[in-house]
Amino acid sequence: MDNKRDYYEVLGVAKTATADELKKAYRKLALKYHPDKNPGDKAAEEKFKEAAEAYDVLSDADKRAKYDQWGHNMGPSGFGGGGGGFHASGMSMEDIFSQFGDIFGGGSFGGFGGFGSAAGGSARRRRQPKGSDLRIKVKLTLKEISEGVTKKLKIPRFVQCQHCAGTGAKDGTAFHTCNRCHGSGVIEHVQQTFLGPMSSTATCPECNGEGKTITQKCTYCNGEGIVKQEEVVEFTIPAGVSDGMILTLKGKGNAARHGGINGDLLIVVEELPDQELIRDGNDLIYNLMLDIPTAALGGSVEIPTVNGKARVKIPAGTQPGKVLRLRGKGLPSTEGYGTGDELVNIMVYIPENLNDKEKEAIESLRGSANTQATESVKKRIFSRLRHIFE
Repeated sequence: MDNKRDYYEVLGVAKTATADELKKAYRKLALKYHPDKNPGDKAAEEKFKEAAEAYDVLSDADKRAKYDQWGHNMGPSGFGGGGGGFHASGMSMEDIFSQFGDIFGGGSFGGFGGFGSAAGGSARRRRQPKGSDLRIKVKLTLKEISEGVTKKLKIPRFVQCQHCAGTGAKDGTAFHTCNRCHGSGVIEHVQQTFLGPMSSTATCPECNGEGKTITQKCTYCNGEGIVKQEEVVEFTIPAGVSDGMILTLKGKGNAARHGGINGDLLIVVEELPDQELIRDGNDLIYNLMLDIPTAALGGSVEIPTVNGKARVKIPAGTQPGKVLRLRGKGLPSTEGYGTGDELVNIMVYIPENLNDKEKEAIESLRGSANTQATESVKKRIFSRLRHIFE
């Protein structure tokens, strides 16, 4: 794993920091290391990207929860950004400007572009619209969770209209550059204050921030640039996931109107209860009911595992509450740190209905020294039970 700094340390905040505290800390660092303020300074640019990466994760509730639990090493590809962890550092400067420009409310002070061009001063960048995310639930059995599984689902979603290339304009050409914002999508106002010139930007009301206006709508999508369509999506869920985990498929959500970035497809794992096995983290629990002869004399029994059956040896004199451990018969860790065990919890069935012959056989044992629990046996069993109920 690469030697990344802790995201809270990068922003200089506590792990209990609120959304406002995160935003304030990020704004301070972004202003300090902004490329416009540090032209040609590669170190400042890296600090700028590092702060953006930290804020990208901590400002998102789902990403922050995963980061708090697993840190940078998020395990299997597909979770928390894939490839073994959070890797927002691959974002370009353009991505950062477009994604976090609203941190500054669209404004700037003293001619310093809050989120303007990294290469040419304060030239404004039009933010790309993003389509909405889709969320679906996928039900998984313990066996599927144990081995990992590839699923194919048919999902209805908005996709780019092929007739107008997503522009919403007839033949993809029936539009012109907005006369008011000249294609930038924003308009800028500059006011003189006692602090100096203060500039602010707002979405262009003429084109709604798109930089162009349609002169004739596409008849296939009615000028929206998107159409509803069913699409088969194939994805792999890694082994060891648990109920409530979310797999994010980038760009598989709804397309944005009039071009832009696709939303994401969020796949929520729903774990189906197993009829015989109980999950406890990466371990599995099986309650085994023995008859009195097997518990007393020992024997061999077959029990279910997540991947089939296994035969276990029952020692003579096995007491109720004893736990047998089958190493490696549990579930794998999503972090790749090994596999859990299957714990076999022993219970002994006391018969409720006996015939005369059976009663006579058991009666013959009454008073036998070997059928009475010694004080050391009592202490051992009671100690085990006390531990269970604690």
